Amino acid sequence: MTTADLRVDVAIIGGGPVGGVLALALGDAGLSVAVIERETRALQADERLDGRGWAIAAGSRAILDRFGMWDAVAPRAGVIADIRVTDGADTGGLSRLFLHFDHREMGDQPMGWIVEAPVLRAAVGQALSARPIAWRSGETVVEIEVGSANVRLTLASGTAITAGLVVGADGRASLVRSTAGIPVADWSYGQTAIVAAVRHAIPHGNVAHERFLPGGPLALLPLADAHTSSIVWTERTAAAERIYGLTDDRFERLLASRFGSAVGAFRLAGPRWRWPLGFHLAARTTAPRLVLIGDAAHGMHPIAGQGLNLGLRDAAVLADALDQARKRGCDAGDASVLAAYEASRRTDTVAMMAATDLLNRLFSNDIAPVRLARTIGLAAVERLPGLKRAFMRRAMGIG
Repeated sequence: MTTADLRVDVAIIGGGPVGGVLALALGDAGLSVAVIERETRALQADERLDGRGWAIAAGSRAILDRFGMWDAVAPRAGVIADIRVTDGADTGGLSRLFLHFDHREMGDQPMGWIVEAPVLRAAVGQALSARPIAWRSGETVVEIEVGSANVRLTLASGTAITAGLVVGADGRASLVRSTAGIPVADWSYGQTAIVAAVRHAIPHGNVAHERFLPGGPLALLPLADAHTSSIVWTERTAAAERIYGLTDDRFERLLASRFGSAVGAFRLAGPRWRWPLGFHLAARTTAPRLVLIGDAAHGMHPIAGQGLNLGLRDAAVLADALDQARKRGCDAGDASVLAAYEASRRTDTVAMMAATDLLNRLFSNDIAPVRLARTIGLAAVERLPGLKRAFMRRAMGIG
């Protein structure tokens, strides 16, 4: 081995928020950790790279706070005090029945926060740089060799990393997952999400809106500035491509016609991005000395804004499992530890994946009987305090 080669307890492929939080947790627990991330730190924090606003549930905020990242993102985090859900039509007409989640029904804590992706990525990078964690940015893994006692990673630079456990936090096209030969259930929704920051005439009042339209949901998510929000506008892919290609003024007028007048006229506050939407769920999340977390294990529709929160829970639970294993003198890649982790995450993962898939199928259509049923359903939940609070607890990640 060269002087640049490493031996660590755990190697994490993927240095985004989910992989980064896991690295911080394991480092604080006394394990030696290496993180391999294909993007440079400067690129990860580049606001031109990704315009998404990530929903951070209350439970996820606690995770970020534990590892010193929340103070870094809080000044640029938009507060979600309330969520208002309505069923609508492409013409801008809205049902008179709606569902309103008021945070005061659960106490003083907000329902959640919206943090722009580059802001969170930069905070993760800063936190990692302050810890004795081996960070290899701008690097890719070209080979994974799994042995009985460890795993050897070879990087494009020629560096080798030997670890007792390798964690795949490397996204939907996970190299770790393909190396393990883990099959995936996946499909396309035939939808594309257009993402952008917009300015609006009327303050958002810390209210997140979700309009269910025939082509897909249109979400308006409050950012830190009272007159700025992040939109996630989902349409059938062909329609989304047409909308994405509109001039700014035509895009703004169409957005206003679809959303309505709740926050007044819209003006784009930056560029637009588009993301094809699909579902994928790994058949299992572990293999000998390998484990998947975040998008490597599951990818869902953004209809409920829970993708990142689910990944952060993966990281928190895996960190606790490996910390307990270390205290018992177990190897990080111990098969019984990985099996216990997988079993503990399966119910939460499958339930959230099934719920978001069902919601999208139920609401992304214009079939009259279905529209009537879902409108009545929204109104029914609004009038059932116990069921409504259960939904709110789930959305806040405090169940």
